[in-house]
Amino acid sequence: MTLFLPSIFLLILSSLAQFSSSNQIQHNFHECLSIIQTPNTFFTPQSPNYTIILKSTAENLRCITPSNPKPELIFTPLNESHIQTAVICANKLKIQLRFRSGGHDYEGISYTSAMDPPFVLIDLSKMRAINVDLDDNSVWVEAGATIGELYYRVAEKSKTHGVVGGLCTSVGVGGHFTGGAYGSMMRKYGLGVDNFLDAKIINAKGEILDRKSMGEDVFWAIRGGGGGSYGVIVSWKLKLVPVPSIVTVFNVPRTLEQGATKILYKWQYVAPQIDDDLFMRVLIQNMNLPNTTKRTTSTSYNALFLGGVDRLLEIMNRTFPELGLEKTDCFEMRWIESVMFIAGFPKTVPTSFLLTAKPAFISQFKAKSDFVKGPIWETGIEGIWKRFLQEENPSMVWNPYGGMMGRIPESATPFPHRNGVLFKIQYVNSWIGDSKDAMKKHYKWIGKFYKYMGQYVSKDPREAYVNYRDLDLGMNEKNGDNTSVVKASSWGRKYFKDNFMRLVKVKTEFDPDNFFRHEQSIPLEWSRQKVLPHGVSAAMNSCRVGKGEGGLKSVNDCRMRGRCRERV
Repeated sequence: MTLFLPSIFLLILSSLAQFSSSNQIQHNFHECLSIIQTPNTFFTPQSPNYTIILKSTAENLRCITPSNPKPELIFTPLNESHIQTAVICANKLKIQLRFRSGGHDYEGISYTSAMDPPFVLIDLSKMRAINVDLDDNSVWVEAGATIGELYYRVAEKSKTHGVVGGLCTSVGVGGHFTGGAYGSMMRKYGLGVDNFLDAKIINAKGEILDRKSMGEDVFWAIRGGGGGSYGVIVSWKLKLVPVPSIVTVFNVPRTLEQGATKILYKWQYVAPQIDDDLFMRVLIQNMNLPNTTKRTTSTSYNALFLGGVDRLLEIMNRTFPELGLEKTDCFEMRWIESVMFIAGFPKTVPTSFLLTAKPAFISQFKAKSDFVKGPIWETGIEGIWKRFLQEENPSMVWNPYGGMMGRIPESATPFPHRNGVLFKIQYVNSWIGDSKDAMKKHYKWIGKFYKYMGQYVSKDPREAYVNYRDLDLGMNEKNGDNTSVVKASSWGRKYFKDNFMRLVKVKTEFDPDNFFRHEQSIPLEWSRQKVLPHGVSAAMNSCRVGKGEGGLKSVNDCRMRGRCRERV
């Protein structure tokens, strides 16, 4: 049900009438929020802790260099009513908000901005309550908690229950689950978004809505449609899934000198078709051969098996003998311990470290993604090695699909990368130093490498994962104005395929003033946008844009050849 606004918000609304001077926006916002009267929740650039808080959960150091835009104010709410207040104030004062739960947005748009309007950061890190209910087979978790904390609290209650979510334990659940949330149990249970039961979201009016009051269309949209477009997710309710009391993990490296090319080629056929209980990804990076200065490329087969070592070895010997997995490579452990193993923590680190919410590493990096639907030939893999060895510190992660992922329809959630996908590639190029020359150099390499990989990956569209956000694919109008659906489709269809237009429709109905927006937020339908270039609205209203028969490719085509309604 909708939670009605308490009387304090009516006082806030009435007090906003006096705030009219545009050069006092930041001051007025602070004054508006000061009604909360909670100490240590407001931080201006002059505050001693401002920089510490800004950098506290920033995963990509590239996004917090001195040249990056900084928030005019950081607000760290303690509860839902604080967020309601912030949304009401910002909406009335026309201030752009950014919301951060874990700080892992690859382009940093949860705490910085490539758009012109000044912005305020709402940092949700103090909202991290977790309520595990084994009788209901569910867990409620607030947006500021990390998935590592979530896993720990579930395992604390039961050794045979788990949660479907990501691999990087310091990711905040608020943003993580809005993009899909894949992890080591995806082939068994699907994505995190496939296991949601409920959610609480604050809309542009400051109302808190649950699944029933927001409606099924909005609940559909927030489960994979990307964060920051519809409202502020304050908490999620997830289904608990059964896990064995003992699971098995392994990490087996193979270099070029050990036949990495042929093994990786065979993996493409095996990993998406193997037993659903086995998730076997490949980590690819450069290294020096032991006791030499010679560089090579290593492929590490990093896996979780939901069962014991004997059954795992039987499956691997039958389906993937090329890897040469031995019993000494495998380790049996509890599921929560496997979370640490897959995340790359040393065995000596206790599982309680998950409660610190700290990442395993941070760096400056640029990332991209692809989905592969046909095996890459050995010659193509050799071309990868050649290009990898030309760069300092590139890496890739190949994540297998198949299993449950192939049995869930593309339209079930906004996340469309399902049946027919063999594996997903994450590209990461990281470096040390914040000079513009260094960034330009490493950007150039990953751009060229991404172009090379285009021949081997999905096409029309070339698909991408929204949680590996990539502003190279395009972005909304820099001045904050409404963006056309045609323009937004340059990244929208890559992230969401045919689900993009349903997301646009839900956005238009749920947030018609486009209050929640960022560089790649979902746009409004043209017919509902308030400010349009002269002549464009009429042209678009009589136009059909899309890939179907008779579809037109651009706004100019539409204006020259009027058709029906817009369709992307």
